[in-house]
This record gives sequence, C-alpha cells and structure tokens, in this order.
Amino acid sequence: MTTSQRQNLIDVIIADHREVEQVFTELEDTTVDPRRRRELTDHVITELVRHSVAEEQYMYPAARKRLPNGDEVADHEIEEHSEAELLMKQLEDLEATDPKFDELLGKLMESIRHHVEDEENDLLPKLREACSEDELVELGEKIIDAKRTAPTRPHPQAPDKPPANRILAPGAGLIDRMRDKLSGRAT
Repeated sequence: MTTSQRQNLIDVIIADHREVEQVFTELEDTTVDPRRRRELTDHVITELVRHSVAEEQYMYPAARKRLPNGDEVADHEIEEHSEAELLMKQLEDLEATDPKFDELLGKLMESIRHHVEDEENDLLPKLREACSEDELVELGEKIIDAKRTAPTRPHPQAPDKPPANRILAPGAGLIDRMRDKLSGRAT
C-alpha cells in the first residue's frame, strides 16, 4: 500500500472526532429510549478512551518533539483528557434515568467538543506543517494499532505519558474487554 493510500494522523483523528460527534447528536435526543442512551454512552466512552490513549501514546509525543511549544500544547491536551476521563468515570455506572446522567453527559459533550475544536484548529494544523507525510502516515498507523489494544473504560489514575502508558494500556485494555464481554457491555 502506498503512502497516499494509507490514512495519516490527521485523517484518523478527524474521522474519530466525526464519529463521536454523530453519537453525541443522537444522545442529545432525550426522547431516545433510556436503554439505548446508556448503550450509546457506553459506546462513546469506549471510543473516547481508545482515542485518548492512542493520542497520548503517539500524537502528543510527536507534538512535544516537533513543535516549538510542544510540551505546553501536549500538557494542555492531556489535562483536557484528564478532565473528560473523570466525567466518563462518573457516568460509567449511572442509569440513563438518573437525574445526574444528563448533567454529566452534557458536561462531557461540552468538554469533548471544546477539545476537538482545539485540536482541529491548532494542534493538527501545526503537526501537518511540522511533520512529513511519511511521518503523518506512520503516526496514523500507530494510532489505529494503539486503539485496537487500548482500554475501553476510563482509568483516571493511569499514566498518560510514555513509556508507562505504552506498557500498561494494553494490559488494562485486555482486562476491560474481558469485563465488557462478561457484563454484556456494548463496545
């Protein structure tokens, strides 16, 4: 497969953002059956966790390495991930009929939408400028691979910087997938 046929980092990240936004749009319809809203919330949490873990393993280290203010940018993005992860953890065991569910879900969607806007308007254009197309393709492939083994549930206390996150995330991911299967949680 040639470089032009493979997805680069920017394409992968933006595609993830669009998929999450589609689920958010469906979740905003409060007439959807509560069981369906719970399933959609579990699904979006899974996708957000996988996405965040992959970004922390590969995209943010690339930003640190390639951008003049890379440490500042990466630290800001990781802080936003941490805030969202706490909201996801609070949402994880709530029934969709719980009064706090809609409040926390609204906060999560607001937080993620702000994060997406930051990345798409600032970080991704800077990375496109700073990295070669080959580097962007390699990073895109690493993101896709990392998402396959990433955790599916929020782990707010887990490390968010290499090398610890690259070592621990696959093990947490395996345990999460086992828990998902045993509980029947849709991922």
